[in-house]
Amino acid sequence: MTKTSRLFKWIYLIIILLFLYLPIAVMMIQSFNSGLSISKWEGFTFRWYENLFSGKEKSIVSALQVTLSVAVIATVVSTVLGTLGAIGIYGMKKRTQSVMMTLTNLPNTMPDIVTGVSLMLLFIFVAGGGSRGYFTMLLAHITFDTPYVILSVLPKLKQMNSHTYEAALDLGATPGYALRHVIIPECRQGIVTGAMLAFTLSIDDFTISYFTAGSKVQNLSMLIYSAARRHVDGTFYAVSTAMFVVLLILLLAVNKHTVSADS
Repeated sequence: MTKTSRLFKWIYLIIILLFLYLPIAVMMIQSFNSGLSISKWEGFTFRWYENLFSGKEKSIVSALQVTLSVAVIATVVSTVLGTLGAIGIYGMKKRTQSVMMTLTNLPNTMPDIVTGVSLMLLFIFVAGGGSRGYFTMLLAHITFDTPYVILSVLPKLKQMNSHTYEAALDLGATPGYALRHVIIPECRQGIVTGAMLAFTLSIDDFTISYFTAGSKVQNLSMLIYSAARRHVDGTFYAVSTAMFVVLLILLLAVNKHTVSADS
């Protein structure tokens, strides 16, 4: 590789990283800006973080609680369903497995607005127009999270020795015991990856939540969307920065665990 091509490679990488992370850096800096202006620095302050953690901004705290609770519950449920679904698909015949994989990939290829509108119509048809709220938003998040877990776990199952499970049964293990002590440990990394992906997608979702939550409940992205039409308060920068830092620490911890497990 010549010096010129290497230079262009680094320039391209730096441009991509700046495009991805410069807006986040600006948001984090603005969370310490004492003024309300985005284009002008008016002094360093922790006021927005004090407003957040003291509970003064009740609407933001309430939306954050909804966001985190929905994300955690949806992650747990979709991880269990997705893992069991991946194990079930893995045990099918190739033709049936191909059909099921097509059905699993289909929700991931559809635009969010199509998923959101279709789920909204389903909830209205089943329970009426005034039934949308926290529970319907939670069901929607579980629905779009589960396929991502399946797609994360299934490759790990395909890497597993297919005779290990049968050997455990031949040695006297029950199907449940073999599932817990043979299959689950083999695909643990895929399960963790799927859970992380489900949590990130759920905590970040706006479109599907907007159509399925109705007017009774708001998550953080819906609240920020409503506020952006007027003026975004510095507390929104603070809560977004805090969420980014927490997710970054969680991601680093998971990567460290994965690397140590591989070694």
